[in-house]
Amino acid sequence: MTHRGGEARREPPPVESSRLVVLPDLAQAAASAGERLARRCALAVAGRGECAIALAGGDTPRALYARLASEPLRSRIPWRQVRVFWGDERGVPPQDPRSNFRMAQEALLSRVPIPDHRIHRMPAERADAEAAAEAYAALLREHLPAAADGWPQFDLVLLGLGEDAHTASLFPGAPVLREARRPVVAYQVPHLGMVRMTLTLPVLNHAAEVVFLVAGAQKAQALWAVLEGPRDPDRVPAQGIRPVAGTVVWIVDAAAASRLTRSSNG
Repeated sequence: MTHRGGEARREPPPVESSRLVVLPDLAQAAASAGERLARRCALAVAGRGECAIALAGGDTPRALYARLASEPLRSRIPWRQVRVFWGDERGVPPQDPRSNFRMAQEALLSRVPIPDHRIHRMPAERADAEAAAEAYAALLREHLPAAADGWPQFDLVLLGLGEDAHTASLFPGAPVLREARRPVVAYQVPHLGMVRMTLTLPVLNHAAEVVFLVAGAQKAQALWAVLEGPRDPDRVPAQGIRPVAGTVVWIVDAAAASRLTRSSNG
């Protein structure tokens, strides 16, 4: 990849492919996100024989994972041709209740016919987390197609939104927000007191499709800040998601959208 320096990040230009879908509740939002994932997987498999996705952690995606593991989506998605990665992970063992991998494994992956060798968890608990991040980046380069500028390219990335407007493990003010060279970084998050491993903005922005799933009144202020507030991606990290050539879709429930003046256009 031809990127100069690891800290100076040149932000991609805005694209006109940002969509907002507002639905009455989380159940309907999860159903909509599931449909998008199924369509994207079918498109990718038809085009090159497999689909690469990155899953999100947190409470909100659990409803989506339950949908994906149930009919009719369970049968519509070609699981044996899907390759699963994660957008971020906590520095805890995979059996820890806080693990993003464990949540996805219990809610989705153990309930669908996806081969184990196609599941690539982030080993953020390793003592040398930086080396583990480099190894995970190598996995991305091995298994994902490369964009014209060399960045690994996901078919779909699922993201959530924190009350502080973070996404993945990209937190306000964190140096990782300026990362321009590495697709995966592991770093100590001081206010959480633990290591987080995360995909970085450049690799997220090279995805063919980014889907945000956001629900709950507690997310309303953060969602407004991202979509309608002043542009300040260091303070509002989710504003840094601006796909180079892909699409970003915000699928949100009415409670999360309660402060928005922008109407649904999805």
